[in-house]
Amino acid sequence: MGKLYVVPTPVGNLEDMTFRAIRILKEADLILAEDTRTSGILLKHFEIKNAMQSHHKFNEHKTVEGIIDRLKAGETIALISDAGTPGISDPGFLVVRECVRNGIEVQCLPGATAFVPALVASGLPNDRFCFEGFLPQKKGRMTRLNVLAEEERTMIFYESPYRLVKTLTQFIEVFGAERQVSVCREISKIHEESVRGTLQEVVAHFNAIEPRGEIVIILAGKEN
Repeated sequence: MGKLYVVPTPVGNLEDMTFRAIRILKEADLILAEDTRTSGILLKHFEIKNAMQSHHKFNEHKTVEGIIDRLKAGETIALISDAGTPGISDPGFLVVRECVRNGIEVQCLPGATAFVPALVASGLPNDRFCFEGFLPQKKGRMTRLNVLAEEERTMIFYESPYRLVKTLTQFIEVFGAERQVSVCREISKIHEESVRGTLQEVVAHFNAIEPRGEIVIILAGKEN
């Protein structure tokens, strides 16, 4: 049996790449990449020249059987996504599940995940939290938010800069204008920023200044 390595890659600064991640990628028989063009830049930077195969949400159901066959034949395969840890709002769960079902060893390296620094830097309670990732864009969106209206833990959401103001405005409708929030963008990049305050204050900020980059929203839970 071979082994599947789940390898986190930087969400911003390339210096966040670990020595172990570089070694695993150099030693792997095959690298599964969400976008081979994006990952190609990363691999070139670290002089990694191993074979790479596209593995994303549109083809993973078709490719997973062949990947399992290669692992059963003894190959070492590394899974990466465009940024952060595969499987966290990125492709990865399906192939990991099939490895577990087939008795193939899976190792996930510790490393970059966007929501952890955003949560820690938010100033909101981080001893207990729930990760919601991307909300449904249409069907089920308000149903999900209404369920979370009673959530007492700090909540974590991912969002596009193009939908940020709309989402925060919906949050005001469900959670109230005075609920505390921290919006962290461009984590680990040159223009990293956390905007903190009430939902009303943060909406006003991003109405005045157009949001850009990757967004993590950290929302305070309901006070009990």
